Amino acid sequence: MPSLSPTMTEGQIVEWLKKEGDAVSAGDLLCSIQTDKTVVGMEIDEDGILAKILVPTDSSDKIQINTPIALLVEEGEDWQNVEIPSEVAGAAAPSAPTSPDQGESHAFPDTPLTYGPAVRSILDIYSLSPSQLVGTGPHGRLLKGDLLRYIQEEGLKPAPVPQVALPVGAPVSAATPPPSPPPPSSLPPSPPSKQAPLPADDSMFEDIPLTNIRSIIAKRLTESKMGTPHAYSVGDCAIGNILQLRKDLADDGVKVSVNDFIVKACAVALQRVPAVNAQWSGGEVRLLSDIDISVAVATPSGLITPIVKDAIGLGLEGISSTTKELAKRARENKLKPEEFQGGSFTVSNLGMFGISHFTAIINPPQAAILAVGGSRMVLDPETEAPVAKMSATLCYDERVIDDSVAAEFMQTFKEVMQNPMLMLSQSKPINLKSLFERPS
Repeated sequence: MPSLSPTMTEGQIVEWLKKEGDAVSAGDLLCSIQTDKTVVGMEIDEDGILAKILVPTDSSDKIQINTPIALLVEEGEDWQNVEIPSEVAGAAAPSAPTSPDQGESHAFPDTPLTYGPAVRSILDIYSLSPSQLVGTGPHGRLLKGDLLRYIQEEGLKPAPVPQVALPVGAPVSAATPPPSPPPPSSLPPSPPSKQAPLPADDSMFEDIPLTNIRSIIAKRLTESKMGTPHAYSVGDCAIGNILQLRKDLADDGVKVSVNDFIVKACAVALQRVPAVNAQWSGGEVRLLSDIDISVAVATPSGLITPIVKDAIGLGLEGISSTTKELAKRARENKLKPEEFQGGSFTVSNLGMFGISHFTAIINPPQAAILAVGGSRMVLDPETEAPVAKMSATLCYDERVIDDSVAAEFMQTFKEVMQNPMLMLSQSKPINLKSLFERPS
């Protein structure tokens, strides 16, 4: 299992693109692998024959990096009778396919597992042992539905509450009345009932197992939210000039989106306020020289952030075509690792969904993400004329970016958005036409 990203520790085989006995050449795609970020094709780096697939496509196991997943032999060798080294067979054993006589469900393992509170409650109520049941969850995990089906099939009733017996030889006197209870005012409060709740009907909900990428996204977002001191700076900017310029460009056959203007404005603001173009790295602040802006894209398997590299050097049409191509390949799981790993800043735009404003979680190791809402018409307090305004929230790592620096960035971003010709401000001399030129 190759390491296809700096943060990858395990992966899953999504699809084998070659079958056993196929000849392969250096550069061929051998299989598709679910990494901690997306699905990536694995290229083979030498010629040979694919002799043995050790991890099947339908395996749900997560394979640690450097674990053997296949055997390759030289051309001319007897690939059908290749001997699998014992250390290779042992390493790949967790991913071995289930034999036909085992059936689809797995017997509940003898090793202790962590059960959810609902499962523990039902086991207690019905005095059941996990060894009596067959789990149908991942890796034979016992689910609540397994218990409810077993109870219904066996017609079980809740176990009676055991009575506490008196010690042997304890005197029992029928003639002696019990002591009078204390007055109500001195009675201690009754303890809450410890009777476990009855199991809920599993038809009222559905448990959806997490895919590998959803598990990784959940882990990374939790780590970011818990381990990064998030701070926020919110501002509005008038976008009437951008909307008019976009219309004029469309009349001339140049189609760009408001999001393309936002990415370009962020690039200019990052160039003018370079302290925001930074990362938190091993207890130090790392200032980045390249302005590479990640753009959040929703895909069926989860959120991914392909990178518009050198955004400061691209014109609006270049940013537009690059973003469209990256988003298309992201939804098709065809991005290369270098196209979504890294970046110095992220833009997340929900304006097209009618969201007025929101906050986002920082994408480590980046130090900031701009959360952009939709436009709305408001009255200008000076002219009392209706103007289109957009809300944006800078979510930043306060270890890296001071509040005053965040405010300066937002002020610069607002200035550029309200005066789109300032997007011409770049590190190298350019002419007016370069703002809209296509990338070579």
